[in-house]
This record gives sequence, structure tokens and C-alpha cells, in this order.
Amino acid sequence: MSKTTQPARQIGLFSLIALVVANMIGAGVFTTSGFALGDLRERHWVLLAWVIGGMIAMLGAVCYGALARTISDSGGEYIFLKRNLHPMAGFLAGWISLWAGFTGAIAFAAKGFESYARAGNDWFDSIPSGQIALISIWVFAILHALRLHAGLWTQNLIVIVKLVLLLSFVLFASFVIGFSPNSGWQASELGWDAQPSNWQLVSLLAGSLVWISLSYSGYNAAVYVAGEVRDAPRNVPRSMLWAAGIVTLFYVTLNAIFLYAPLPSDIVGQESIATIAAGAVGGTSWQLLLQFIICLSLLSSVSSMLIAGPRVYAKMADDGLFPRWFAGSPERATPQSAVYLQAALTSVAILISTLQQLLDYLSLTLSISAALTVLTLLWMRPTADQPRVSVGTKFAAVIFVGATIGLAVLAGANNPTKWWGTAITLATGVITYILIAKVQNGRPSEKANSQVT
Repeated sequence: MSKTTQPARQIGLFSLIALVVANMIGAGVFTTSGFALGDLRERHWVLLAWVIGGMIAMLGAVCYGALARTISDSGGEYIFLKRNLHPMAGFLAGWISLWAGFTGAIAFAAKGFESYARAGNDWFDSIPSGQIALISIWVFAILHALRLHAGLWTQNLIVIVKLVLLLSFVLFASFVIGFSPNSGWQASELGWDAQPSNWQLVSLLAGSLVWISLSYSGYNAAVYVAGEVRDAPRNVPRSMLWAAGIVTLFYVTLNAIFLYAPLPSDIVGQESIATIAAGAVGGTSWQLLLQFIICLSLLSSVSSMLIAGPRVYAKMADDGLFPRWFAGSPERATPQSAVYLQAALTSVAILISTLQQLLDYLSLTLSISAALTVLTLLWMRPTADQPRVSVGTKFAAVIFVGATIGLAVLAGANNPTKWWGTAITLATGVITYILIAKVQNGRPSEKANSQVT
């Protein structure tokens, strides 16, 4: 941000790791494997897909870490693409963050929270659909808008409780699977009606990775608040790599339990694979515990994205691309107006869309933004303020971009209508940028670059 609105750097490494972990752990890990098993038929292939998804996320964390070491300012893809590619590319990345990266993602997490909160609770029946999701958004929006420290402490507490409960579940379930004669550990795989070819198996594995990779998204959350992080060039890359490693370990372990605790025939194609597995582990009481953990996970996702998202819009406002009153101020540690904007847009998304529509939209749109951002590492040149990008990092970038774009193309190949949301977002972003240029009687980049220090 410019000197007039540069916030104090109040976020430490622990809070930053908690923020990234909260962004990553959402509904996907608790629902995806049942559908993947329906396609892959054998549990070890599903588990391999989760390992590969974690590796892709780790590569993404390495690449975003390299970018964060050169630009330790808030804004994420917006600031990276603006400075390393073109101001319009940066604006489009910010536009995608506004409508997909955070508005769509927060709406997805909040609607998922309401769905799990209502499950088995008849006393929620009198509350109209969508109201629980809206309440969760506005409670955290008000908290994060008023005081950054209060929001961070609440966020950290939720993440700690969530991880402790998940670890307890993992330890107990591992014991049960190993010693219970009724577990699915020794059960036969579902098998194939006709054995697929190697290419067919690769295609099915890639199809499952489309959904699994979305479950790993959020590893880059630290770059959105980098301007408020202490020792950002060091702590932002470390936080993303630590968080991606922690989440990968949890995801693979959890899905091993989800896949091997119950019988394969009980979970194939099932959305509620997590609760089915919990029931196989410890009956109704453990199902209720896991339902509580899932609700906590989704609440922490809502909270963390309401911290990260508004920093992008505040930066764009500071650069003259959004109304000035969305920017932060020296008097406040949080961009209050941007937080309320995020909550308002998310509320609209909750009222007009379904979980399936949000999921399709997010998986394609976010892939494009992330791949283009990482791609800039390949042509960055060292300067006095910008270190040389290592050959290893460039190699990681090539693999990440290839995997991300490949999965996005695969996701839209079978149903081209899924691209409509992404196409509309990009088209409206270009039109908006051009209109801003005309209003300012010049390129937005000229005004923005004159303000950035």
C-alpha cells in the first residue's frame, strides 16, 4: 500500500499459519473420497490422488513463496500480476478474487456449514434456508472489521480446537481400524466390471484430482495479508509451506480412515463419507463429534477468508482501481469498508446460488488465476530489490502450471457450460478496467504506479 495507508505489521508466523490452515481445511476433505471411489473403484488409487493433490499444493506454496519474497505487500495475485505482467492482468486477478476467490469461496463454506449444522438438528427447521449461513458471515465480518487482534485470536482458537479434535479422531480411529475385526481394512476392493486401460485409469485419476485439488486450495492465503505480516519476506513463504505440509498430512491420514474404516460398498458414491466412517469407528457419538469438527472447519474457513479477501480490495482501492473508501487507514488495522463489502457480496451469492454451481465456478476460475500468477516466475529478472528465481523454483512452476491448467481443462471438457461463469467474470473484468481507464482519462496503471511505493 502507499505510505498513507500502510498498516502496522501485526500478524506473526503462528497466526499466519493458522490463517492458511483455516483457508485450506473446508468441506471438500469430508465429502470428496466417496465420489472418487465411485470412479476409481479401488481405495489405494483414491489415496494416491490425495497424495498427488498435496504435492501440487506444496509446489504452489513454493512458487507463491518465491513471489512473496520479491513483493511483501498485501494483494495476492492482483499485486503479483500487476507488477510482473501488466496492470490489466492484475486488475483481472483482483476481479476474480472479488467474485470467485473469496465471494464464491466464502459462500460455499458458509452454505456447507449450514448444511452440516442442520443435519440431525430438528430445532433448526424453523429457521429459513440460508439464514444460518448469513449469520455466520456477518458475525465474523463485524468481528474482523472492528478489531484485527480480536479476529486473529478467535481465528487461532478455532483452528487449535479443530486440529486437536481432528488429531484425537485420527488416533482413536487408527486404533479401531487396526484391531477391530469389523473394520473395512481387510475388505475386498469394489473391482471393475471391465479392467480399464492405463490411459483410462490416468483419465479417471485426473478427474478425481479436479475435485481433490479444490480441497487443497487456500495454501496461498498468506500473500493476501503480506503487508500486515512481521518480517513478511521470511514468514509469508514459511507459513504457506508449513501449512500446506500440515494439511497434506491431515488430508491423507483422514482419507485413509474414511476409506478403510467402513466397508467400500457403504461409502462408494456417498457425499457423507466422513460421517459414515465415523459411525464405523465409534457409532453415533463419534458421528456427532465429526459433524462438530466439520462445522468448526467451515466456520474457520469463513473467518479466514473474511480476513484475507478484503485486503485485496483495499489494495486495489489504494491504487485507484476501486473507490477510495474501500482502502484502509492508519487509524484502523483492518479495511473496514472492504470487509463489509465482502460480507454483502457473499450474502447475495448465498441467496442466488447452489453448492454445486459454486463448486463448478470456483474450480475453473481460480485455476486460471493461480496458473497465470505462478507463470510469471519464468520471466522474472533479478533486480536490486528482487532476487534471482532459482532453476528449481522455475521447474516447480512449470509442473504446477501444467497440472493446474490440465485439471481445469479436464473439468470443463465433459461439460463446456461450466466455462460460462469463468468467461463472464473475465469479460466483465475487462469491461470494468476499460471504463475505469476512461473515467480517469488515462490508463489505470499510470495512476496506480504513481501511488505505490
